[in-house]
Amino acid sequence: MILVGSVLSGRKDSILNREKRRAELYGLLGDLPPRNYRVSSRLISKDERDDFILGKLVLDLNGIEPVPAYFITPKETKEKKPVILFNHSHGGYYHVGKEEVLKGAPYSYKKPYAKELTEEGYSVLSIDAWAFGERSGRTEGEIFKEMLWKGQVMWGMMVFDSIKAIDYLFTRKDVDTERIGTIGMSMGSTMAWWTAALDERVKVCIDICAMTDFHTLIEFGGLEEHSVYYYVPNLLKRFSTAEINALICPRPHLSLNGIYDRVTPEKGLDLINEELKKVYQEAGVEERFELKKYFVAHLETAEMRSEATDFLNKWLK
Repeated sequence: MILVGSVLSGRKDSILNREKRRAELYGLLGDLPPRNYRVSSRLISKDERDDFILGKLVLDLNGIEPVPAYFITPKETKEKKPVILFNHSHGGYYHVGKEEVLKGAPYSYKKPYAKELTEEGYSVLSIDAWAFGERSGRTEGEIFKEMLWKGQVMWGMMVFDSIKAIDYLFTRKDVDTERIGTIGMSMGSTMAWWTAALDERVKVCIDICAMTDFHTLIEFGGLEEHSVYYYVPNLLKRFSTAEINALICPRPHLSLNGIYDRVTPEKGLDLINEELKKVYQEAGVEERFELKKYFVAHLETAEMRSEATDFLNKWLK
């Protein structure tokens, strides 16, 4: 016989351990601005397009460098909307950044996410990451090296901006803050699962083509598949990819990947899938996690896009 008190105690211990591990992960991200830094925003313009309303913003998320952003809403905006934090990819397209949400990328499905998501009734926030879009005045290498000298981690500063972007969403009266999701392709995929792991305000996570098992990447000689922004000092001493993603549990999480993608060796995908299935099963929510593989390389197909929108609608609407 299992006593109710024992069950509750076990759940409490699990939650406390998860919070401890989350704090440990955050602590690996270098010298960050204060977590309680108060965000602010400035509306630059508002453009009514055929399919949605595009707001161009400049956000102050970190007190160091302004962050250009798009906030995109369906035309019908009488009630609070669920919102998706869209994380743009890398691909060496430093000039693109947040424009990806409007125009897509060569390796993404042809329908831009701004149109896709607003048609489904979601608002969308997308920011320029460090070195991208309107923040591409300095190269990635230059930023990485300067930050390294200062005790900062470029990936940490990028993740910090994404977390603070969620703070910004909480300042808006037109956002249903109980229904925040995040999605991204490639670098944006990695940002999606890191942000969801560190911030429980993200209720649904979808990552596309970047669920990379770190140890398998080393084994298969794939370190050059990721640029320097990706690498966090001492990370492998404390966390595996699966252990980071376990912090998303029990929230819904969909991972879509190509088996021919050098960014995500298939052996690593299988290891992560096995570990995370156990985590979700032990939490009693095994239906909330799915890792799917497709016979493609670094590419989002029509089928993958359909899976992503269906998953969002199932768990966030």
